[in-house]
Amino acid sequence: MTFHEDHPREACGVFGVYAPGRDVARTTFFGLYALQHRGQESAGIVTSDGRAAYSHKGMGLVAQVFNEENLSPLKGHLAIGHTRYSTTGSSHIRNAQPTLIETMYGPLAVAHNGNLTNALQLRQRLLERGVGLSSTTDTELVTQILAAPPEVWGSDIFQLNPDDPVPDRWMVRIRAFQEIAEGAYSLAILTEDAVYAVRDPLGLRPLCLGELDGGGYVIASETCALMTIGAKFVRELEAGEILRLDRAGVSSVRGKQAPKEALCVFEYVYFARPDSVMGGEMIHLVRQQMGRQLAIEASADADIVVGVPDSATPHAIGFAQQSGLPYTEGLTKNRYIGRTFIQPDDNLRKQGINLKYNGLTANLKGKRVILIDDSIVRGNTAGPMVQLMRDSGASEVHLRVASPPVKHPCFMGVDMATYRELIANKYDIPSICAKIGADSLDYLSLPGMMSAIRTVLGHDAGYCNACFSGVYPITIPNWLFADERDKTIFEAKLRV
Repeated sequence: MTFHEDHPREACGVFGVYAPGRDVARTTFFGLYALQHRGQESAGIVTSDGRAAYSHKGMGLVAQVFNEENLSPLKGHLAIGHTRYSTTGSSHIRNAQPTLIETMYGPLAVAHNGNLTNALQLRQRLLERGVGLSSTTDTELVTQILAAPPEVWGSDIFQLNPDDPVPDRWMVRIRAFQEIAEGAYSLAILTEDAVYAVRDPLGLRPLCLGELDGGGYVIASETCALMTIGAKFVRELEAGEILRLDRAGVSSVRGKQAPKEALCVFEYVYFARPDSVMGGEMIHLVRQQMGRQLAIEASADADIVVGVPDSATPHAIGFAQQSGLPYTEGLTKNRYIGRTFIQPDDNLRKQGINLKYNGLTANLKGKRVILIDDSIVRGNTAGPMVQLMRDSGASEVHLRVASPPVKHPCFMGVDMATYRELIANKYDIPSICAKIGADSLDYLSLPGMMSAIRTVLGHDAGYCNACFSGVYPITIPNWLFADERDKTIFEAKLRV
């Protein structure tokens, strides 16, 4: 029994602020609190007052890691913060972020959301040149790459661009990092006098800019963090862009470019908070359109529409609007059971899904129910969820999924299981339906999902949907596969 629902897990949330005269540690705390859904394993904050850097990080939720006593020593006018799930690197305090080191140019701290697909080669190169590493995270690699002398990587990529508005040493090093790094990354970087924000050339992970009343700027993984601290949303960072926040305001340069952007489409399906803006529109609206499209493609003869709370609520609302069926609550979620680190005993473990959800019998009794979920990954909670609906009085349960079948793992910073764990890789839809015990099962098609996104956004900026399609925007190195069997499955799918 796991407290995690059957969803992929995002890697991290990052935050940064430059705001003289403000309590930047407290501002970062509340920014991370708003990004808690992106990582619930560890959290950390690094600040700087222009002379020294101050740091605190720990295992657990943001509110468990920080208190008045450990926030007060975090002095300064610039800060970065991080909340983490482990992807590359195990769940251990040594892997908590941000990383912080002292360099010949002062303190350097990095918070990272994503996954470097060439991390093994980069790690080997650092070790061969005598750079010691104390963790297993990509983030430490990023930090050491930025701090390393140019001869480690080749001085030809460490060149000033006279056209840059801020041709400083860190900007040069960040651009050089983009030349040698492959994969997904959104970075918040702190030096002694500036905060930098960086997106990878494909724009796989999101990042946005906000402005504070009275002066100062912030960067965050999602706009929901800006609203929490009262910052005004300015814009999303472009793929490959490098921002610098300092006493002069905001400076921007274009870093490495890719032929096409590839924002992770799961941000729209599940990861991002529904009140965040991405691609110029609120996530909630995109999810409602996915639900409408799902109703067009896969309706059912039923009495009510119920969404799995809270992630599938917008999808279910859209499905109900399109189908003309009434939307109602059928499940009540215990919102805090998944946030405990205390494992249930054997008797509690047998309760399974009931630890997290209770059925609303008064709404379900005798009803033919269309149950909407946003995704199915391993399929380990779908069956118990269907049974809970039946136990709560539903006469029929028709499961509809507001995204396509997840058939492929992710290698770009999302915990998406292996081929052998993905239920849609092992079974066809009728077989999955039989395994979970639903009266019927259907998914939103891949063209339907992409059409729903384009309908709301009004454009196609370019997306990564590799977990659904198997078409990856980058080359996948062999070392990223879970084992030889997974690699064999991947190669066989490529041949098809």
